[in-house]
Amino acid sequence: MPIYYKTADEIARMRVSADLLGRAHGEVAKHVKPGVSTKRLDQIAFEYIADHKAIPSFLNYSGFPASLCISVNEVVVHGIPSQYILREGDIISIDCGVLFNGYHADSAYTYPVGEVKPEVQALLDATKASLYEGIAKATYGNRIGDVSAAIQTFVEKRGYSVVRELVGHGIGRNLHESPEVPNFGKPRKGEKLRNGLVLAIEPMVNLGSRAIVQEADGWTIRTMDKKPSAHYEHTVAILNGKPEILTTFKYIEEALGLAVLSSTKTA
Repeated sequence: MPIYYKTADEIARMRVSADLLGRAHGEVAKHVKPGVSTKRLDQIAFEYIADHKAIPSFLNYSGFPASLCISVNEVVVHGIPSQYILREGDIISIDCGVLFNGYHADSAYTYPVGEVKPEVQALLDATKASLYEGIAKATYGNRIGDVSAAIQTFVEKRGYSVVRELVGHGIGRNLHESPEVPNFGKPRKGEKLRNGLVLAIEPMVNLGSRAIVQEADGWTIRTMDKKPSAHYEHTVAILNGKPEILTTFKYIEEALGLAVLSSTKTA
């Protein structure tokens, strides 16, 4: 498939979509706590996005039945919201996309529900940090493999494993565009990065083995060993030779009462 490079005007439109997505995430974040169903979180996201005259990117995408992918504990990605009630010690990855002004934005964040085991919190911290390691390599003249290798190296040095069957992607008028952005690879390999390229970079990292399986529902992907998995994602544009993070975790972290650690500009 061809790669679509965005103009400055298109990227400006994507910034608006990305900010709306961040605000939707922030609204959901207020309700991530023990005793809440994942279905309720999905309803909150749908209502917020619809109220702002936007469309949830995932709803009915290839038949997916919800606005959010909600993946709990050993579920890596593509979990379907349900009547499952969150419990103290769970972790929950919330992946959301928004279509607004003709352009998509896509991001994901993994939350601890109450207090989690220290080794699980360490997994979350490392996965989030690996996202920024990858983004830092998304500069003009580098290649996709530089992004991929940075994520893989950071994660594996800490004893975690990277999921290989699922990848990041280009994004714009379509939710999924070329090129693919694996979370493993070799430096100086793959597509060369140019100004106007917009990528969804999304490390998926397991506490145990990298092996995964798909559940019978045709969507849910979990770890084969049933150990926890974490997932963070930003939509990133390459502008003036550098990465600009279009999505933001600011609203999530404000809702959680955390210091805002995530730049919304260059990585």
